Amino acid sequence: MTDRKITDDRRRPTSFVVDDDIPTKEEPQTHPNRAPRRFDDGIAITPDELDPFISPQELSPEALAVAVPVKRKRFSFANLAAAAFGTFLSLAFGLWADRIIRDLFARSDWLGYAAAAALGVGIVALLVMVGREIIGMMRLAAVQTLKTQAEDALKSPRPTAARTVVAALTKLTGHRAETARGRAALDATKDDIIDGPQLIDLAERELLSPLDRQARVLILGASKRVSVVTAVSPRAVVDLVYVLFEVTRLIRAMADLYGGRPGTLGLLKLMRDVMAHLAVTGSIAVGDGIAQQVLGHGLASRLSSKLGEGVINGLLTARIGIAAMDLCRPLPFRAVKRPGIGDFMSDISPVGPRKTD
Repeated sequence: MTDRKITDDRRRPTSFVVDDDIPTKEEPQTHPNRAPRRFDDGIAITPDELDPFISPQELSPEALAVAVPVKRKRFSFANLAAAAFGTFLSLAFGLWADRIIRDLFARSDWLGYAAAAALGVGIVALLVMVGREIIGMMRLAAVQTLKTQAEDALKSPRPTAARTVVAALTKLTGHRAETARGRAALDATKDDIIDGPQLIDLAERELLSPLDRQARVLILGASKRVSVVTAVSPRAVVDLVYVLFEVTRLIRAMADLYGGRPGTLGLLKLMRDVMAHLAVTGSIAVGDGIAQQVLGHGLASRLSSKLGEGVINGLLTARIGIAAMDLCRPLPFRAVKRPGIGDFMSDISPVGPRKTD
């Protein structure tokens, strides 16, 4: 009994509050064991895709913000000199024309009026030429913009962007009679539900296939003429001039076929782009290399040097035409097979390749 009583009389543990730890009204309670609170305002949780502390392998490339480099505008003394001399020459020409017209009026009134009329006609013609060049450059830019839009529309299954591309393509090729049947076929499917890539493929087959056949005819005709003329011409200068003439005419015809219709400056820019395209794709070859690559060792050995030179020049012209076709075509090759140099080799070469058993 004594032991049990002693055990029951033992004091139970209690807690004591020190006066220094009691919070006052002026000081907020900062006890480490405070009850949890809820904060609804002022707290923003960063999504996982934007959290910079997550491993880059867990993020997609589209979620990472990439700073776009800004091109700094540098001061150019060449542009300053061109603007200064251009202004000076314009003022000099204006003073010279004014002096000439005044002198002619001093001699006779009809001479002054004739000179003023001639100057006015010349200025109007110059403005028309500049306007046509600007419109031609805009047409070439529209073709390249349409190609970029088509590439973007192919990545989306929705037909909204694809229908915009098809409408622009129909307007661009509307001047060609070869596309009349294709335009009618596309009009018949305007209410159908078609995915974006399939709709662009349908437009490529219906609208661009007839133009592609016409482009092959243009390339083949130019290649044949270059092959024959360079094979029979006695001078290398004649070959160079004629090849340049045919290439220029072929590039212009290719741009007109697909709706580009460039002016003189636009044609020069397009020729520069074609040569750059050939250089990038590695399609320029001269001498025996292209003969061995395309014609084969046996055929190249059986051709005479002059005839072989004509065939090689014709094949080079065909390559330039294919490059111009790539640049001038408003849609990339997807549903239609892209032509290659082998499609023209049998028509340009006078001797076909030997068959092996």
